[in-house]
Amino acid sequence: MAAGAPRVFVSHLAGVPVFDPSGDQVGRVRDLVAMLRVGRRPPRLLGLVVEVLSRRRIFLPMTRVTGIESGQVITTGVVNVRRFEQRPTERLVLGELLDRRVRLVESDDEVTVLDVAIHQLPARREWEIDKVFVRRGKGGALRRRGEALTVEWSAVTGFSLEEDGQGAENLVATFERLRPVELANVLHHLTPKRRAEVAAALDDDRLADVLEELPEDDQVEILGKLKEERAADVLEAMDPDDAADLLSELPDADKERLLTLMQPHDAADVRRLMSYEERTAGGLMTTEPIVLRPDATVADALARVRQQDLSPALAAQVYVCRPPDDTPTGKYLGTVHFQRLLRDPPFTLVSSIVDTDLPPLSPGTPLPAITSHLAAYNMVSAPVVDESGSLLGAVTVDDVLDHMLPDDWRETGFRGVEETGGVEETGGVEENGRVEETDRGLEETDRGE
Repeated sequence: MAAGAPRVFVSHLAGVPVFDPSGDQVGRVRDLVAMLRVGRRPPRLLGLVVEVLSRRRIFLPMTRVTGIESGQVITTGVVNVRRFEQRPTERLVLGELLDRRVRLVESDDEVTVLDVAIHQLPARREWEIDKVFVRRGKGGALRRRGEALTVEWSAVTGFSLEEDGQGAENLVATFERLRPVELANVLHHLTPKRRAEVAAALDDDRLADVLEELPEDDQVEILGKLKEERAADVLEAMDPDDAADLLSELPDADKERLLTLMQPHDAADVRRLMSYEERTAGGLMTTEPIVLRPDATVADALARVRQQDLSPALAAQVYVCRPPDDTPTGKYLGTVHFQRLLRDPPFTLVSSIVDTDLPPLSPGTPLPAITSHLAAYNMVSAPVVDESGSLLGAVTVDDVLDHMLPDDWRETGFRGVEETGGVEETGGVEENGRVEETDRGLEETDRGE
């Protein structure tokens, strides 16, 4: 950004791509790092937290930023891929400053921070936070109450205080377009206090989706900080197999208490899943596949497949069973694949096109046999049928991968590649197969060392 260019509000930077001078994407902005100063001096913006393609979060000093414009950030092309670690004197702008309750110096009115603006100092590659966009009263951006105004940084006070009841509405709104796995990544890198505040601000369905993408430790921590009634609601919104996995990490007393608070139908599904060994088809399956009666039509099947909340793996086929339709069903008759549904007229009965040659899995089938089954039949999911011939559920390829990867794969996935894979910790960023070295000394100088 050239000197004299208009200021940038930080909410507009969340998730924007970062490019090198050649036009190759380095990653995306996930937060900004600032250092508060003594008195009312505007904070110095130290750099950006950038998530590179390996999902590692790195620190990009503002001295390496050559432009912020048109929804993108341009760098000098040389960055350090050492994993970002926040220091005690640093503040994450999106994660810690938004939604804070501060006070106007002149009137002592309490206001909520909705956004802050940054600008580049003349003739230098140094940036400051100079403006604060606030709303009077305690309501966040989603509550729309009170007067909104933009003031100088020096016109507010309270950023240096640790806040107990910081809201999260504006941070949640800033990241509302993120996929659940990306928002989970954001939560994983927040402090436990801030993580709990953001979780409290998410609706049940959104929080359920995000919990399914978090490491087990984070899941247990967040669930433990919710009120029990809400924790039960979130568990109901999760896929039954994921809810069962999460509950299995809790002490027996807590587990039983939450199951009692859940709706009986949802609790019954989860209890049934928890009765199977973890690394078997019964322990891995979901109890909510698409189940149709023999007299259903192709049109009926396609309508079910179109449901937005279905995963691609579950939408790849429907299972034809005699009543009852809910798992465990009546007699399992066979599977109809999505491609077959596209080839036949809408009025065709699914019973006339059902695939009866595909053998189902038994609930006790071990994980290695499940993977071989999916690979042998080129399937992304497979039915699980008990001895009486009733459909119990379906095992999807994503659940199989979850259990084939190391126990801490989500944790290492959030951190990015480690020393043993790809780019080493000693510096450089890998782009299109090449590694560019960087001067660590410059970064340390940028961060006040």
